[in-house]
Amino acid sequence: MKDKDYFVLTTNVDHRFQKAGFDKHRLFYTQGDYGLFQCSRPCHQNTYANEAVIREMMKAQGYGIDTDGTLILPEGAAPKMMVPSDIVPHCPKCGEPMSMNLRADHAFAEDEGWYLVSERYAKFLCRHQNMKVLFLEAAVGFNTPTIVKYSFWRMTREWKDAVYVCLNYGEACAPDEIEKKSICINGDIGEVLDQL
Repeated sequence: MKDKDYFVLTTNVDHRFQKAGFDKHRLFYTQGDYGLFQCSRPCHQNTYANEAVIREMMKAQGYGIDTDGTLILPEGAAPKMMVPSDIVPHCPKCGEPMSMNLRADHAFAEDEGWYLVSERYAKFLCRHQNMKVLFLEAAVGFNTPTIVKYSFWRMTREWKDAVYVCLNYGEACAPDEIEKKSICINGDIGEVLDQL
């Protein structure tokens, strides 16, 4: 993808795209980011990197650190299911416990970074609206279809040179309105990508 003009819109919150080498400036994690904490209330919209605190919590549960920095559970050990209360992070503004930055309810914090990436994605779409565009949807189910699936369908219908590709195991489909501009592949995504 290094030589391609792309943008990844994802509802995943687990950093898998970044870990796979995708440019973080071309990723829009619309539903949050497990690498960030936010106030559980939230009293403000800031988010905070949490890797150091999570590692400390994992160590408190009995995990060790491998030579490459990976946390591992020693053989035969069972993780403790609790952490000491003194390492549970609290909001620096109101003192409430912190929570993961995950869109689960009304308390989701959309920080400055979220809005910057949202704007970057919107500009990307504007720049490419009259070009040949491939909307590649991979493993998007019907849990949150409005974010990826429905928006890709709409843009494929409205944009003259857009093509929609759906890779999905058991849910590869497209509406009749875009059938001639769609390729739906029902199968294991890993196997399909290997074949490509």
